[in-house]
Amino acid sequence: MSSGVVRAAYSARSAEYTSLFGSISSTHPADRELVLSWTQGLSGKVIDAGCGPGQWTAFLHSAGVDVEGVDLVPEFIETAKRFCPEARFSVGSLQRLPTPDDSLAGILAWYSLIHTPPAGISRVLDEFARCLAPGGGLLIGFFDGPAGESFPHAVTPAYFWSVEELSALLQEAGFSIVSTHSRADLGARPHAAIVAKRGLTPTLDG
Repeated sequence: MSSGVVRAAYSARSAEYTSLFGSISSTHPADRELVLSWTQGLSGKVIDAGCGPGQWTAFLHSAGVDVEGVDLVPEFIETAKRFCPEARFSVGSLQRLPTPDDSLAGILAWYSLIHTPPAGISRVLDEFARCLAPGGGLLIGFFDGPAGESFPHAVTPAYFWSVEELSALLQEAGFSIVSTHSRADLGARPHAAIVAKRGLTPTLDG
C-alpha cells in the first residue's frame, strides 16, 4: 500500500481519529510504562516516528525527553502543534526521516509500521538504522499475528507481524533484540512490542 493512500485515508478521518485516540489517556497503562522506561536508557534526541496527533510526543516531552514527532499526515501535525506547542513536530515519511545519519538516541515507532506492506518493511528498518547513533534504541509496537497477513483496520488495511519474524528483520537491519513484550486484551487484537538496539555497524553481527 502506497504512502499516498495511507496519508489520504488518515487525512480524511483525522478529526475522528484524534477524538478517539489523540489523548494519552486512551493508551494502555502498561504501554505508557514500557515507553517511559525505554526512554530512561536514552541520552539525546528521540523521534516519535508516525506520531499521529502527537499524544506520545507530548507525553515524552512532558517527561523531559528531547523528542520530535514526525508524521505523514499534515492534519495530524497541525493538531499536534496546537495541542502541544512546546514540542517539535514535522511532516515526513518513515522511509526518509528528517534527520542526519547516526544522529538519534532513539526512535519510537508505536503502531506506525502497521500499514507498511511486508515488501517495504525492511526499507523502513534500514532507514531507522541510518538515523540512529551506534547503540541507539528502537521501540516498535505492533499487532501480533501471522507475519505479513493483512487485516481490515478501521482506517485502511494493515498488517500483522509476529515477534519472531519482525525480530529477524530487525537483526538483518543491524539491530540486536533487547526485549520483547506481548499482551492480549479481551476483545482486542493481540499486541506486541520489541525493544532493539542498533549495533556499532549496520550489519547483522553488529
